[in-house]
Amino acid sequence: MVDAIITPKGQLDLLSKNELELLHSTSDSTYSTLFRNCALAVLSTGLDSDDGHELLARHADFKIDVVSSSRGVKLQLRNAPENAFVDGRMISGIRNHLFAVLRDIVYLKDQFDFWQQQGESTTDQVFRTLRNARALKPRKRPNLIVCWGGHSINGEEYDYTKEVGYRLGLRGLDICTGCGIGAMKGPMKGATIGHAKQRLDKARFIGISEPGIIASEAPNAIVNELIIMPDIEKRLEAFVRLGHGIIVFPGGAGTAEEILYILGILLNEANKGVALPLVFTGPSSAKAYFEQMDEFIGFTLGPDAQALYEIIIDDPIQVAKKMNKSMREVYKNRRELDDAFFFNWSLAIEKDFQASFHPSHENMAQLNLSRDQEVAEFAANLRRAFSGIVAGNVKPDGIAAIQKHGPYQLRGDPEVMAALDRLLSSFVDQNRMKLSGDYTPCYTLTS
Repeated sequence: MVDAIITPKGQLDLLSKNELELLHSTSDSTYSTLFRNCALAVLSTGLDSDDGHELLARHADFKIDVVSSSRGVKLQLRNAPENAFVDGRMISGIRNHLFAVLRDIVYLKDQFDFWQQQGESTTDQVFRTLRNARALKPRKRPNLIVCWGGHSINGEEYDYTKEVGYRLGLRGLDICTGCGIGAMKGPMKGATIGHAKQRLDKARFIGISEPGIIASEAPNAIVNELIIMPDIEKRLEAFVRLGHGIIVFPGGAGTAEEILYILGILLNEANKGVALPLVFTGPSSAKAYFEQMDEFIGFTLGPDAQALYEIIIDDPIQVAKKMNKSMREVYKNRRELDDAFFFNWSLAIEKDFQASFHPSHENMAQLNLSRDQEVAEFAANLRRAFSGIVAGNVKPDGIAAIQKHGPYQLRGDPEVMAALDRLLSSFVDQNRMKLSGDYTPCYTLTS
């Protein structure tokens, strides 16, 4: 363990006295635990574990305090993980991530009450958070590809994500992921080589996380723009507002949640004229995975949902060509809609996909998982079910709740529960639910 005092570089180095006081007060507020846990996750980058509950318990003696002065702000660390340092000096990328966490947590503290009082829309909140993180780049043509997929994938699938990333990088496309390992790291790693070959020195590798998941999905070292959104719903909205195209690689419950989120949005009639290309892809060994996902989507959401994406198997070049060509279509579409290139204002997102969902045992049990409802509402409830399963699998609070109260109880139509069981069982059989340790289901399904 290491004790150190860390100064910022390019993050929070010029602050007013009021801002310094706000930072200092964060150490004594209810946000201090939130900041501490997110900071610990960043400092643990590179550890081969996705058990956030175990990480926090293993480093119970870790402390971090904000030290302010008229010359700026510093962070004092005690008992920090050694892997964040080289010869006693913190790795530069991890230092940048650490101050990005501070920036976003302090902003959340400063803005939350204001948002509530002013009645600001969720979309405005997402916009302001991204603007504060300097993630919005005006006058830049569409080229940001969001890559979704699991952190727990096999070697062949990981190599495939790198190859797709490489082909995207050769075409000058930037990458945005959930910032962790697996399918979140692979596209970034591949794209770095593609960008290097093209001598592109301003590539963007954006990692978007949220406080509940970051301890289980620590930012990978390639991320050069880390953003912490307040919760999973705003994280998901940040992806689709920032991105110009979406690629989905194989994954587990979290990837299913992302798929249901974007399909539920694109099924909205108001979004028929908004260009947002969506591709599912993986190596030949992942063909059965996407067939299962496609079957589940067809059964639950119907053929209209299936028509919203293209499945490309074992062809990284074709995926990259598809996305590169689509960027020209997105550019034209944004011009026609008089919309910004840096933030997709035109995309209509209903409140069912914006409202924060706390996956308590009571809330999970009350989810409506029947097909006797509007298709978008059904997609939103299915999304919430998978979000809860993610929480029970890897999030510290969710793991603690499962240990205390037992598995979540999910109820619905017999046919829906059977389809859900087939999909989740395939995730378990393919080791997609959890990276570290044996997997015990955090849910039970009943009709």
